[in-house]
Amino acid sequence: MTVALPIHAVLPSLLETLRTRANAVLVAPPGAGKTTAVAPALLGEPWCTGEILLLSPRRLAARAAAERMAAQAGEPVGKTFGYATRMDSKRSAATRVTVVTEGIFVARIQNDPELGGVSAVLFDEVHERSLHSDFGLALALDAQGGLRPDLRLLAMSATLDGSRFSGLMGDAPVMMSEGRMFPLTLRHLGRAGEQRIEDSVAAAIRLALREESGGVLAFLPGVAEIERTAERLDGLGAGIILHKLHGSLDPAAQRAAIAPDRDGARKVVLATSIAETSLTLDGIRVVVDSGLARRPRYDRAAGMTRLVTERASQAAVTQRAGRAARQGPGVAYRLWEEAATAGLPRFDPPEILEADLSALTLDCALWGLADPRVLAWLDPPSEAAVQEARARLLALDAIDADGRPTPHGTAIARLPLAPRLGHMLVRAGELGLATTAAEVAVLLGERGLGGNDVDLATRRRRWHTERGQRAEAGRKLAKRWTSLSPSPPRGDGRGEGPPQTHHSETAPSPTGDSEHETAIAIALAFPDRIARRRDASGETWASVGGRGFKLDPTSSLARAEWLAVAETQGLASGARILSAAVIDLPTIETLFGDRIAVHRDVAFDPATGGVVAKRERRLGALRLSSGPDSNADPEAIAAALLAGITTHGLDRLPWSDAAQALRHRAAFAAAHGGAALALDDASLLARADEWLVPLLEGKRRLDAIDSGALTDALRGVIGWDALTLIDRLAPTHFHSPAGSGHAIDYAAEGGPRVELRPQALFGLAVHPMVGGGRVPLVLSLTSPAGRPIQTTRDLPGFWAGSWADVAREMRGRYPRHPWPDDPAAASATLRTKNADARAREAR
Repeated sequence: MTVALPIHAVLPSLLETLRTRANAVLVAPPGAGKTTAVAPALLGEPWCTGEILLLSPRRLAARAAAERMAAQAGEPVGKTFGYATRMDSKRSAATRVTVVTEGIFVARIQNDPELGGVSAVLFDEVHERSLHSDFGLALALDAQGGLRPDLRLLAMSATLDGSRFSGLMGDAPVMMSEGRMFPLTLRHLGRAGEQRIEDSVAAAIRLALREESGGVLAFLPGVAEIERTAERLDGLGAGIILHKLHGSLDPAAQRAAIAPDRDGARKVVLATSIAETSLTLDGIRVVVDSGLARRPRYDRAAGMTRLVTERASQAAVTQRAGRAARQGPGVAYRLWEEAATAGLPRFDPPEILEADLSALTLDCALWGLADPRVLAWLDPPSEAAVQEARARLLALDAIDADGRPTPHGTAIARLPLAPRLGHMLVRAGELGLATTAAEVAVLLGERGLGGNDVDLATRRRRWHTERGQRAEAGRKLAKRWTSLSPSPPRGDGRGEGPPQTHHSETAPSPTGDSEHETAIAIALAFPDRIARRRDASGETWASVGGRGFKLDPTSSLARAEWLAVAETQGLASGARILSAAVIDLPTIETLFGDRIAVHRDVAFDPATGGVVAKRERRLGALRLSSGPDSNADPEAIAAALLAGITTHGLDRLPWSDAAQALRHRAAFAAAHGGAALALDDASLLARADEWLVPLLEGKRRLDAIDSGALTDALRGVIGWDALTLIDRLAPTHFHSPAGSGHAIDYAAEGGPRVELRPQALFGLAVHPMVGGGRVPLVLSLTSPAGRPIQTTRDLPGFWAGSWADVAREMRGRYPRHPWPDDPAAASATLRTKNADARAREAR
């Protein structure tokens, strides 16, 4: 008996629309039943004579949707309703509805742009905005417009963004369905910042088991957190069974987490975001939400995708909470304060804006489009992302300079693999290592096969002995990929074989050894990640691509000198190595000998202010060998010294006090009427070839430059007329009424400053000025002992104002010196009163 679902209320209008229109948009909240009810309803339509493809974002959801539709029809999976995922499929000649993952659909439409025998394509959960979903819809719209106007396309979304999809699909009609949600209670428990997430989730689960009824579904960011939470929940008691739910599990374990327990036990399910949408977990009445999600983020600067743990979006936490009220009243425990919900990002960003677009760009090239942006997108890819993808494909020899696919690129694209891995499989096949490469590709795509050892060769060896549905499915997939690889070009069926290796303490791997072949395959896929140990512990590594990696020093790989690194996680400056294999230098030289370059390098050493001349053999950013170069080119040495100045600044030159004073005076003069007089860093560096390069001739260190020659060079740069103007606008000294000369500091804070005793200024009724009479000198007045007593920019005001207080205090301290009541009328002097008297007598 079919259970009435909210979606059934809009099915008649949807069917009527698709009889006359090719496209439609269906907005149906979680629980409405769109995933399993729409496709069966279309089978009886007159236009639907072929197959219906229902796209699902995840393998688990695809399999579950097919199983549910088959169960509702009273059939086994694989008859009318089937599914096809990367590692598993059940379908037959009788299958009318096939649930496929989005990547499978992209491969299918690439192989058959007309989608022969397909009547409709249903894009489920389009609001998740995965790259494959957006790309699949773009290709389907392009094929519909040019080849298949009769093809029906239906976009199904769980959020109210149907209008955007409608516009993309030619103003397609939008149908709205009510959701089916039982009452939902939200409880915000909060979480202490210092508490580990698995401790908080475990405590919340135990609380929910005491206070609520029904099964518990807990959302955690990743597999590691699930495992640690499971450890903390050991011994939940009789009648409670613990399940884990993530993409690395065997299908049987995934089905057990979804279905009701056969013995009626109460379920606790620890899940990643895989359980957010498309799945209904029977018996769940409580959700515990960590509020965290782990998502891939492509670091364009590093050229690698890394997993980051971040706050889940408002849309995601709403979807998670709704899991509790799908089959009855529920409650959601949230591990954050209620007010913090408004601070969560509203939606997850579309993957196309953050992903590596190499595969997309290659697929578009095969579609006949050099620029992916000409397709119909909700959010077009950025030009920078497309250019970066083109550069990578050029490096793989997958496209030519015009963006057209090469024969090698076509061979890569035939494989259901990312371009790097496809390149690996093709090139490894030419070496007779297709099986190894295919197995490495499976291991890199399926976390957990063969365990979680960082050493991918160890994982591969363990996987060969593993039993179980998932392990066997992986082996079948590897065999299928191996069959797609090109055969060795000549020889005994293995071509020339893998490169010969040399025994060493770090990598004793003879030809044909499984570990060695694993490393070769990884190196072919990720030549930029070949890494060399940088310290004795094996914790830090430098790579060909210039990125730094980190490795657990307790790993068996830490003793190696060289690694072929496959996967990393974390920041590009110190990403953690997740999987790698030991490789040796002779193998690297054999594989990439054409990329090894000899560099004669002269570099500036900021520590010494001199140059270091070296001769190096390099593979990318990695130095293979180096030594001093005693025959360095003198012009290269001068250029390195100049580069050091450009990078580290002119302060590295041995300026004399006179030269520094001239630069400060020129800067002041330039700001006060002499705009062409600047001797600032930018102006000097712009003309460095004129004045500095001649001084570098024959020098290997900056401090070998004569400081007097630097001063003369500055005078030559600025010229006689400019020097005359500087002397007028920024004189070197202030000459006091007492006949003394005082150096003016043009670098002083607050403006040009001169330090002197007030007695030298007696008789002066006008404040001294510089800058053509426009800038008052800052007078720093001192006592006869040189201690500061006053600073002024208004000498007449000082005489008429605070001088009386200063003089009164100073008379007591320095009675031998004059402190007149009217300094403006007194005679300037730097002598004591007695010395002045003697001088007058002498006259």
